[in-house]
Amino acid sequence: MFGSGLEIKTPEQILLMREAGLVVADALAAVRDAVRPGITTGELDRVAEDLIRSRGATPSFLGYGVPPFPATICASVNEAVVHGIPGSQVLAEGDVVSIDCGAIVDGWHGDAAVTVAVGDVPDEVVELMRVTEEALWQGLAAARPGGRVGDISHAIEHYVRDAGDYGIVEDYTGHGIGTAMHLPPDVPNYGRAGRGPRLKRGLALAVEPMITLGAKETAVTEDDWTVVTTDGSVAAHFEHTFALTDDGVWVLTAHDGGRADLERLGVPYGGPA
Repeated sequence: MFGSGLEIKTPEQILLMREAGLVVADALAAVRDAVRPGITTGELDRVAEDLIRSRGATPSFLGYGVPPFPATICASVNEAVVHGIPGSQVLAEGDVVSIDCGAIVDGWHGDAAVTVAVGDVPDEVVELMRVTEEALWQGLAAARPGGRVGDISHAIEHYVRDAGDYGIVEDYTGHGIGTAMHLPPDVPNYGRAGRGPRLKRGLALAVEPMITLGAKETAVTEDDWTVVTTDGSVAAHFEHTFALTDDGVWVLTAHDGGRADLERLGVPYGGPA
């Protein structure tokens, strides 16, 4: 059902999205465990696809867009921000790789991302990853029925700005999600609170801060997919899909539904007991 141009889900439909979200969570966990120096991004892609298909789900990304995306995950290494195509690239000690993954269960999508260090990485990169992941949780914690999309955007930007001199990527945003991987509204990682579409019970969004150690500017490479920082700085990317329920935020792509982090931040957990 669409209201005000937004797809509003029934509780039963959110449960199907939770199934898709758990498949994504398990796929990302399997890929994270497989990351090591010497493995290729193509091998990581196979880990994710095998797990998704073993659960009877379908990869969201494979064949998506124009030109059709050729893989199950996006694997974006170092200065690559998002949409990196897995293949023969070999991960080395000191790299970071952002893994973005989506799955479909009975027509409903889940979408999430993590950034993983390959062995030991510089302290500034460890801190970049921490700031990006925490900015994601700050954004999720700002979502309330009756609030606005801008509340999420502002919370992300405010946290990142307070944390240091980082670049907040503006050209790529979070998004609505449900019967398609990308639906209205866009969810920018910067902006003013109290602006944008109203947040309603039954709305599902994917929130995904993309933060760099340098400038915010990006470019698309010759493969027509991979997005890189124009200054060559390292980037990090974290993402979760959540739904708004009567009780609050339910993070559909977190194994615990987001309970631990939401309670840590003092906001209601909206999933089942």
